[in-house]
Order: sequence, then structure tokens, then C-alpha cells
Amino acid sequence: MTLTEKLLARAASKKRVQAGDNVWVQADILMTHDVCGPGTIGVFKREFGKTAKVWDRNKVVIIPDHYIFTADSMSNRNVDILRDFVKEQGITYFYDVIDDPNGHWVFDPTKGAMKRQHGSHYAGVCHAALPQKGHTRPGEILFGTDSHTCMAGAFNEFATGIGNTDAGFVMGTGKLLLKVPETMHFRLEGKLQPGVMAKDIILHSIGEIGFDGATYRAMQFDGPGVASLSIDDRMTIANMAIEAGGKNAIFEFDAQTQAFVDYRCKLNGTNPSYEPVTRDKREKFSYELVLDLSKLEPTVACHPNPGQRKLARELNAIKLDRAYIGSCTGGKTSDFIEFARILRGKRVIIDTFGVPATPEIVHDLQTARWGQQTVWEILVAAGVKMTENAGCAACLGGPVDTFGRMNAPLKCISATNRNFPGRMGHKDSQVFLASPATVAASALTGKITDPREYLPA
Repeated sequence: MTLTEKLLARAASKKRVQAGDNVWVQADILMTHDVCGPGTIGVFKREFGKTAKVWDRNKVVIIPDHYIFTADSMSNRNVDILRDFVKEQGITYFYDVIDDPNGHWVFDPTKGAMKRQHGSHYAGVCHAALPQKGHTRPGEILFGTDSHTCMAGAFNEFATGIGNTDAGFVMGTGKLLLKVPETMHFRLEGKLQPGVMAKDIILHSIGEIGFDGATYRAMQFDGPGVASLSIDDRMTIANMAIEAGGKNAIFEFDAQTQAFVDYRCKLNGTNPSYEPVTRDKREKFSYELVLDLSKLEPTVACHPNPGQRKLARELNAIKLDRAYIGSCTGGKTSDFIEFARILRGKRVIIDTFGVPATPEIVHDLQTARWGQQTVWEILVAAGVKMTENAGCAACLGGPVDTFGRMNAPLKCISATNRNFPGRMGHKDSQVFLASPATVAASALTGKITDPREYLPA
């Protein structure tokens, strides 16, 4: 069996499963957020009764993160709906925007979008917050009401996005009927060259198979090249499996995984026990691709979908209006470090927005010092508009007052994960997906630029 098949067989209490089987799977974690949470709660109450209790209050994780820092009253109300449900159900893990359990969330536009407006419990983007808070464990099953839930496959678990109806059912029963997906095999060899990042690996892979090439399939990443990739790198790759239509992504368990998960579980007091799955000698794949990481170059996914792959050096005739770094895919500490490495001592010439994925990442950037400056100060000095309000922000468009949203038909190069028309705002805007390094170099020139031209000595 493949890694995904092993995970689903275990969760279904079966000795083995194969692609195409329909099995009832036991969930370990259900995650929902402010966009889909109210709808999921509505389904749960409609189907199980207004006084029904969730199947396990310690296994439902609620993380408001999408439409948070906006004056839109309906978006603010969604957070209050989540808070009321958490109190009613006694749910353990709720990462509220405010500290007052009896309060109401209201964003104050007079304070501006740059300065912190959240309390101490707020955790930021769900996909980055889940591992930071110790909710991603090898060998487990994670369902989330968000398509990029597949990011947690970096931790050797089955993680996939589901809709509100399925989530309402999981909320009540802890189970879900799934068809076992076929598995596509991506074997990584070699090591990335300077200026090339994990984002380039996944953009290259999607370019190979197309933005629908993995539809309802598992994407398994393994091979000797994985050892050179950090946990952040693996999260970037797993996150964008859905951009090829994938059901999930999955990485092997190794010492890096163990060290990260053990530390995060201990730090947050979450369940420290888990059982990873390992590879079989007789795996059956529906597709095989070998990637030599040393031969990859900075890559861009062009408008209007993630499968429109080009090399950055081929696109320097495309002029840009905006640059953006952030989201679960491109807003991690390591992403901002590479971004700052290119920008240090220089100045951007187009509007450039920086949105860290979590408050912890904000803290990292504001405390890590390179010489006399923090990384945050280096970015601000370079002209980047940095916000302390970690979250999804303009990655998903959002209300018109969302930080970094494109409210006009602009061209933007972004470290985010999706570039369908209208994704970051205006329906006639264009989004070019790239690594943080490529975004940084492009912000310096105002056109799509290969970051290898700007690597520090």
C-alpha cells in the first residue's frame, strides 16, 4: 500500500485498502474557521438537533483567520458565532481574535491595518497555526473546511479539505465516508540551488501535470531530496497539492518531522502520542515523476491558473503593479527570511505588502536581528508595508478594506497559492505565483525577475 492507503486503512480499521475502495474513516481532528464554521455549525444543528453535542470537544479545532481584519459587520459577526458555539459545546481548542470569552469582535479601521488589533489567543492562518499549536501528528486523519488543509500532509498524515455538509457530519459522528484515492509518486533527488525554493518545486510539478492533473489523487513526495527540505519547505509543497486538484499530499516521516511535532506537542500540551506510517516495498502508483532539485530554476505560475508554468527569466517583459508575500504558503518565517535576504539594503519600486501567517511569525521577524536591524525593520526600510495582523488577508480577496486587496485590475506577483481570476480581489486583476525570493526580486525591478540576479554575495 502507499502511504495514503496505509493511513486510510488504519483509520477504517482494515488490514488493507486499495484505490477506489469506499471506506468509513475515523477522524482525529476536524478544523473549521470563520468562513465555513458558521455554515458547518448550521448543518450540524439541522441534522443532529439544536441541543446535540459534537462527537469529541477535544478534537474540534476552531481558528478564525480569513475575513478578520475588516470593518465588514457580517465578517465580524462570523467570529461571534464561532465563540458562542465554543461556549455552548465546551470546545477546548478555539483560537479567538479577542481575549474576552463574552465579548464581540469589532475591527477598528481608525487604528489602521498595520498595528496589532488581536488578543493573545489569536493564532493566525489555520494551516500554519495547526502545526504550530501541536494539532498535526503523523499517522492521523485531519479534515478541514478549507481546500488547503492538505498542507498538513507534510507531517505524514492524511489531511484534506471538505465541505460544510461533510464537516457537519464529522462534527456529529467523528466519521466520514471516503473513496481511497490513487497515488501519484514524486521522487525528489538532489538539492536546490541558491535562489530556488520549495515553491519552485511545486510550481514545476503542477506545470508538469496541469492544474487538474491530480484530481482526486494523492500526491506522495519522497526520495533522497526530501532530506534537504525543511519542514516549512514540505508544508509549501503539500499546501499546493490542491492547485493540481489533489485530494491530499503526503510526505514520509523522518527525524525532522519527529523533532518538530514532539516539540510543538510538548509546548502546547497537545496529544504527544502518534504512530507514523512507513513505505511499503510494493507500492502501486498511477503516475511517476522523478525531479532533480539541482536542475530546477525560479518558476512562475502565470494568470489565470497555477498550471501556467514559465521560468522567471523568461518573463522579464511583464511589468507589475504590486508584490505580495504572505498566506499559509508564503508567509512563514523562512519565507520572510529569504524575502529579506534579497531586499536587504535595497528599496522596492512597486507597492509591496507583507502579511505573516501567524502572530508567532510576527514575533520572529520583530526579534531576529541581522546586525543593527531586526528582519522586520529591514523589510520596512526596503519599503514593504508590513502588518502585525497575521491572517489570510488578500490571499482570498475578502471585503474591499482587506489589507493588500486588489480593488482595481492590477498585475501582482505573489507568494500565495492560487491565481484564478478574482482570487485576490478585482475580477480583471492578474496574479503571478512565485517564490518569496522571486517576489522580492520582482518588487525591486517592477517586472518579473529571476532572483538569482540579486543573491547576496
